[in-house]
Amino acid sequence: MIKIVTEGGASAREYVKLLKERNREAGLKVENAVAEILDTVRRDGDSAVRMYADRFDGGAPESLELPRDQVEALAEKADPLFVESLKKAAANIRDFHERQKQQSWLTTREDGVLMGQRIRGLSRVGLYVPGGTAAYPSSVLMNAIPAKIAGVGELIMATPVKGGKANPDIMAAALVAGVDRVLQVGGAHAVAALAYGTESIPKVDKIVGPGNIYVATAKKQLYGTVDIDMVAGPSEILVLADETANPRYLAADLMSQAEHDPMASAILLTTSEAIARETAAELERQVQTLSRKDIILESLSNFGAILVCSTMEEAVGFANELAPEHLEVCVRDPMEYIGRLDNAGSVFLGNYSPEPLGDYFAGPNHVLPTSGTARFFSPLSVDSFVKKSSFIYYTRSALLPQADDIIRLAQAEGLTAHANSIQVRKEEP
Repeated sequence: MIKIVTEGGASAREYVKLLKERNREAGLKVENAVAEILDTVRRDGDSAVRMYADRFDGGAPESLELPRDQVEALAEKADPLFVESLKKAAANIRDFHERQKQQSWLTTREDGVLMGQRIRGLSRVGLYVPGGTAAYPSSVLMNAIPAKIAGVGELIMATPVKGGKANPDIMAAALVAGVDRVLQVGGAHAVAALAYGTESIPKVDKIVGPGNIYVATAKKQLYGTVDIDMVAGPSEILVLADETANPRYLAADLMSQAEHDPMASAILLTTSEAIARETAAELERQVQTLSRKDIILESLSNFGAILVCSTMEEAVGFANELAPEHLEVCVRDPMEYIGRLDNAGSVFLGNYSPEPLGDYFAGPNHVLPTSGTARFFSPLSVDSFVKKSSFIYYTRSALLPQADDIIRLAQAEGLTAHANSIQVRKEEP
């Protein structure tokens, strides 16, 4: 079911290389289909959105926007205990992200110069939420709460309503997270409507949230027309373990990501061959009782592995090379490694900090860079929903002492109009 690589060294490095090259780029057929949808929605607006809703969602709703009273009525159908859990998770997420908020700033100098930076939330953001079998209320919280903390003026959620039935759990999460408006439409056509604007759907500045390959491709093609959160690949987990780790926990955590998608990657790096064998046995045993067994088995077979490393230093090197979305550290002293693990979306330290704790409840964001992009990308945060502008104020007496330097720099670049802009002020009586 899962490969065990015990040779280490070159064999392990070859497998690491294979994993780094793992990708799920949309094929030309998907790219072309999405491009046609985007162009049609840009041209025809609401009528195109309704046409695609009829084609893909089993019928267009009477109104593309779900009235607030209906959102509230649907949310009331959610299990009250589930809603309480949502509220507890939201409180943790809000507390964590409140600490990320930055303030505008201003500095002054003795010569009268003022400089600073203004930080403010985006005016309008679109949040895409899948509404079919992959309906994730937790993603509503993780995307919406940082946006509201950042000061986003209006947050519009788009989610498909198949068979005329919206998901009550999604609506409950929208209310808990502070979503302002709800569109009952999904797919690439919903993403296009948010990006371009239609007669009834306003244009947004940024689109965030997960979706299928068509939604992801639409976001990628629309980048530049609007901002997007990231181009997300399949989910992945990497676990570092020494001889003190619990194989039962390791197997459970590997499968927690493998169940997402046949393309998901679940990797264990360990210095103990005994732990490797016991974890493989636990995988065989535990998977039998899980509802997404077939997906887990396919994922582990294709993109799962247990690599036995000669030292923890080698394991840490592989971890930094893979730059995983989720990185668990199940070792005797996990805090010893936090300063050595440089490339990871989110790090889970110790045997009692499993990845689902971060996915749902602890507070840090679960929208994370994938496919090795943790080398240069960061998790979704309050910063993802703000824009920053700098400002400068000089008096004439502050500018003139700097004039010759500015002119010299401009002339060196051949930009004489730049130099002239300073020269005319220098020559002013």
